[in-house]
Amino acid sequence: MVSSIGQGFQLAVVQADWDAAGHSDPTAWLEVIGELGGVVFAALVLVLVTRAFLRRRLYRAESMLDSGDRERVRAAIAEAEGNTVGEILPVVLERSDRHPAASWISAVLFVLLGSALLGAWLPFHRPYLLLPIQFLMGAIGYGIAELLPDFKRLFVRESRATEMAQEQAFQEFYSNGLHRTEEATGVLLFVSLFERRVIVLGDEGINAKVEPELWEKSTEIVLERIAAGNLADGLVAGIGEIGGVLAEHFPWREGDRNELSDRLVVRPE
Repeated sequence: MVSSIGQGFQLAVVQADWDAAGHSDPTAWLEVIGELGGVVFAALVLVLVTRAFLRRRLYRAESMLDSGDRERVRAAIAEAEGNTVGEILPVVLERSDRHPAASWISAVLFVLLGSALLGAWLPFHRPYLLLPIQFLMGAIGYGIAELLPDFKRLFVRESRATEMAQEQAFQEFYSNGLHRTEEATGVLLFVSLFERRVIVLGDEGINAKVEPELWEKSTEIVLERIAAGNLADGLVAGIGEIGGVLAEHFPWREGDRNELSDRLVVRPE
């Protein structure tokens, strides 16, 4: 017993001498990093969520296009088609796919990063408490991604966004009958808000005379206006550009009839 007390006293003296010499406990730095990590994590999430909340209107077609905007788009279609035998149909979707994997990625990242950065406060020695807390982290990450499209978009690869938008554009082209015009002169102006993609698709008659590169200006104009929060202006300008290309290669002829109604298609998905 005396020996143990003596050894303990010696260790205490050595520790005191070590601290007096200016050496600190190395684990203290880990605690500080853990605390700072938690603050950084919370701040980062707050910034991203706030940004997504403020930008939520950019993903809602209904809120970006009121009745007056829709009438302007219809008038732009009528004006453009007045100089060409081509038929233009703009289609706006809020999203081309639900991207379920993105929400699950958000959930997993919330669990992993939350556990790592909040480690100083988590009860790792008590699994019955730790698991529910981690489940809650995942649920928060999943819920935020589902409620705020701009946040969810962070977890969608650009290649997948392009793939889904292109696939949906082809479906819209055929489902809206653009392939049924007499001279194959139908043109689709497709906008997918979540994927941030604008695609122009022309029928066989169009593609025989118009190079795909000629549509790039139209897509760029629409994307720029959407980023500025004005979808209607983008559609009107894009339709005008498409109409100009069609008027050059497929000018209006006497007896031409309007094969497709001048309309704007707007849907959530």
